[in-house]
Amino acid sequence: MASDNADNPPAPASRVPAELPPLTGSKLAIGTIALSLATFMNVLDTSIANVSIPAIAGDLGVSPDQGTWVITSFGVANAISLPLTGWLTRRFGQVKLFIASVVLFVIASFLCGLAPSLSSLIVFRVIQGAVAGPMIPLSQSILLTSYPKSRAGTALAMWAMTTLVAPVVGPLLGGWITDNISWPWIFYINIPVGIGAALATWAIYHKRETPTARVPVDTVGLGLLVIWVGSMQIMLDQGKDLDWFNSSTIVALACIAVVAFAIFLVWELTEEHPIVDLTLFGRRNFWVSTVALLMGYGLYFGNVVLLPLWLQQYMGYTATLAGMVLAPVGLLAMVFTPYIGRIVHRVDPRILVTISFAIFAVVFFMRANFTTEASLWTLLVPTLIQGAGAATFFIPLLTLTLSGLPPERIPNASGLSNFARITAGSFGTSITTTLWERRASLHHAQLVQHLTPNDPGAAQAFANLHASGLANEQSYALLNRLVDSQAFMLSADEIFYASGIIFIAMIALVWLARPQLGAAGGAAASGAH
Repeated sequence: MASDNADNPPAPASRVPAELPPLTGSKLAIGTIALSLATFMNVLDTSIANVSIPAIAGDLGVSPDQGTWVITSFGVANAISLPLTGWLTRRFGQVKLFIASVVLFVIASFLCGLAPSLSSLIVFRVIQGAVAGPMIPLSQSILLTSYPKSRAGTALAMWAMTTLVAPVVGPLLGGWITDNISWPWIFYINIPVGIGAALATWAIYHKRETPTARVPVDTVGLGLLVIWVGSMQIMLDQGKDLDWFNSSTIVALACIAVVAFAIFLVWELTEEHPIVDLTLFGRRNFWVSTVALLMGYGLYFGNVVLLPLWLQQYMGYTATLAGMVLAPVGLLAMVFTPYIGRIVHRVDPRILVTISFAIFAVVFFMRANFTTEASLWTLLVPTLIQGAGAATFFIPLLTLTLSGLPPERIPNASGLSNFARITAGSFGTSITTTLWERRASLHHAQLVQHLTPNDPGAAQAFANLHASGLANEQSYALLNRLVDSQAFMLSADEIFYASGIIFIAMIALVWLARPQLGAAGGAAASGAH
């Protein structure tokens, strides 16, 4: 589809590689499995440690609050390295960079398992997060070169299935390993997976390397990137614990992030060899799909965090049972994702994203009616339906993101897109959990107004509790717990409802894109869109 020059800024001068022929037969199957396993391992590590923090903190002799740096350190390093994927690919080649990323990730995982102290574990998690950055975007771009253009949607489907299943499996697997073996094994399990993926990838792809060039290092841009991304991630991770902008630390981090980001934008847009290619945002499809991905994934991930928290803290669910409530999201996702991959190059991706956002909205409206009496089946049905929305979420948005891009720009575009996804997860988690607690405090204050001796219902409840042998303090504590349960349920329902409204509003955003039909994702040839 034709568009004006503003939508199609010229690509930076670079050596354009000859188009590689697609793989076939066993090479295609093995290559797809190897790349998908590496992606699965990477995404798994973003969530597998979450449920193990109490065990890690106890074993290393630190508080659980200090233990959360095990998660924060990985997220900060990962977020910083993701946008560097394009520059690193131009410098070293995508196959070598991918294999190096996998091998270094395995080594860092081994060191994490051996860590004798929290400080050493955090150092190794920083290394693990940093080397993991290029892995996911490169798995996308290498997969796209493995399939013919007509099956590029299938390639993206294989990638998307790993990113859908891994976040759900992570907490379940992490909890089981911690309970039944020991926490270091949440890192050790990466070793056989990573070695297998690296060997298979080298065997299949070492003769399919992309051209390299000695691109100057944009040290100023890199330094600014580290400063603003690091400040923002630490602010998001620590904000709730430090009471956000009532804390001078959070205010300082926010100011540093904003100032460094502003300088970073100016520098990168005027630098001859920028560390991050921000000109991609001049393409309509790229910025529309990236904003939609950022907002949609932020809402999705925030609610993925909220639901098990509510179930475990106020519904009496164990970590394993709460994980089982989330697990069915993978069922319909795995059923529909391959089909979406096959049709995405023939169907307007805006239609598919609209279906996805509509399904998510329905799911959140269903959850907005949850009560403290909700049965397991009531909780499972929306999660099951959500899988269909997830299947039509990632692939069409990725198709729009990479639409019309020449092969040499795909790693950069994919890196920026995944950076948006990772950052959205941090924003979604922080905003959702903060709003949940603040709205619950408001509901708690409103509900306790009725717990007075003059209220007939409260008086009857106190009388029943006294009759059962509870003292006044015990009665008040029990009723306070019941009020807490109701307050946090009402707060969760409000967040679910608001999430549904936002997903409906976001449908209009998607239709600002101008998709290129007939060629899926980044496999499409460069041209107008």
